[in-house]
This record gives sequence, structure tokens and C-alpha cells, in this order.
Amino acid sequence: MAQGVKLNELAEKMELKNLTQSVDLADKEVAVPDVNRPALQLTGYFDHFDSDRVQIIGYVEYTFLQTLSRERKIEIYKQFLSCKVPCVIFSTDVYPDGDFLELATKADIPILTTTKTTSAFMAELIRWMNVKLAPCISIHGVLVDVYGVGVLIMGESGIGKSEAALELIKRGHRLVTDDVVEIRKVSDETLVGSAPDITRHFIELRGIGIVDVKSMFGVQSVRETQNIDLVITLEEWDREKEYDRLGLEESYTEFLGNKVVCHSIPIRPGRNLAIIVESAAVNHRQKQMGYNAAQELYKRVQENLTRRR
Repeated sequence: MAQGVKLNELAEKMELKNLTQSVDLADKEVAVPDVNRPALQLTGYFDHFDSDRVQIIGYVEYTFLQTLSRERKIEIYKQFLSCKVPCVIFSTDVYPDGDFLELATKADIPILTTTKTTSAFMAELIRWMNVKLAPCISIHGVLVDVYGVGVLIMGESGIGKSEAALELIKRGHRLVTDDVVEIRKVSDETLVGSAPDITRHFIELRGIGIVDVKSMFGVQSVRETQNIDLVITLEEWDREKEYDRLGLEESYTEFLGNKVVCHSIPIRPGRNLAIIVESAAVNHRQKQMGYNAAQELYKRVQENLTRRR
């Protein structure tokens, strides 16, 4: 699991305004991707309180607080802030009163605000934090976006992964990362790949050196993240090995407990890897849309045999 998201990064990404300027956001972080609306807590019920989550006070909670006396509000504020929540965000352009800000500053708890509506903001925040805090591994490979399909190209060092990626970029596809792929499990069905900050947009070509893809081919040739939909493993041609020539059954590889369709491609001189990767991506997309060329061929063969009988 990721270490946590710094609150200054969260505030910048979500365009939040910090109302407690004396509280340093860079020293604070949140490690849970869920949020909490402290409705029951504002009535004084603190059993089963998820105090490690980002706390969001929307218009409903704000208007409820206006019905309380100042003494009761201060009592609730003290009890709420004593739970050491990571931060409190006021949404829908509502603002806390002076007592809340003073007590939060003393408790060293950041108070932030946004003009976005509560539901829309919560959905956006949860989605972003799920990606940032997802379980993550780093592997050796190349990730490219081919016709909207995230293709992870793997294989031994020097087998031609980067060269294949460069040819794909020249053909109009987009690079996500070369050499090191950071894979995050954002759900039980979805893996998202990205590049380490230090190597983003760079490709290493043996004999040439480092190439800046973004500068050379333009911003349309790169993207920051991409779902991993297909894995292509490049390997040296082995005469003794039987390779799948029909594709009736899918093979899979696993990352962080998620299975991804995997094809093993034998490498021989003269094979155009870029076209093979393109074809694999389009074929995968066809299967996702309900059409399987191998099954269609099998069906035609069976029908032909039936007619002959």
C-alpha cells in the first residue's frame, strides 16, 4: 500500500483553499482513500467513527450546525477535533465559523474549502485517492496506448521492447512509460500503469541513447496513465516450442491478484513488431466487443465438415 497522500498535493489537485494558514499541509497526509460525512458525529455520537478518513461537511451538515447554540457547537467541535482527523473540507461554498477555525488551528488540523457540490466533489476525491493509494508494484517493461488498449510489452532486456514502442509512436500511438512500469491496482478489475517521475516521456534506445518522446513527437504522443488491458511477452524464437496459432483459448498473467490476457510473441529477424502489437490490440478489442475471429474460423470449419457429411 502506498505511504499516503500529502495534504498539500491533495489541496492542489482538488483546488482547495486552506483556511488554516498556520497549519502546514506538507507535514500532513491521509492514508485512507475513503471519505466521511460526519452527520452523526455532529449530534454527539462518536461510536464507530472513521476518524482516519477525510471529513467532508456539506450544506446539510452546515445548516444543522446553525440550529445549535454556540455552547453546544463548541462542545461538539472540541470532541470532533480531539479525534485527530486528517483534515476537514467544507464543500458547496460554505464556511466554518470562527470558533471552529480557532479550535482546529489549536488542534493542528487543516480546514479546507471548495465551491464544488458535495456529491460531485466526493466522487472526484475518492476516484483520485483510490489511484494514489492503490497497491503498487514496479516491473520491467514498456506500456503503450494502442487504439485505446493499454498494451504492456514485456521480455528480456535487449529483445526490442523500446524499438517496438518507438515504431508504434511513429504510427500515431502513445507512450506511457519505457523501462519501468508502475502498476497500481485501483479495483479488482482494473490495473493502471504509469511512469516514475524521473523517466516519464523518455525512451532508451541501445546504440543511440535517451530519446525524449514528448519533445520529438509532440504532446499527442504521450499520456500519463493507462489501464493495462493486454500483455505481450516477447521471447526468442524456439524451434522446439509449440506456439498458439489459433487463439481459441486465452492465456493470462497476474499482477497484484488481477488477471490480464497475455500473448507470447516469438521474435525472428524480419518480423514487424509494431504491426503485430497493433493487430493484437485490435483483436483484443474485437473480443471485448463480442467477436472472436478464432471462434468464427472454428465455426466455419465445423459447418463445412457438416455439409460434407
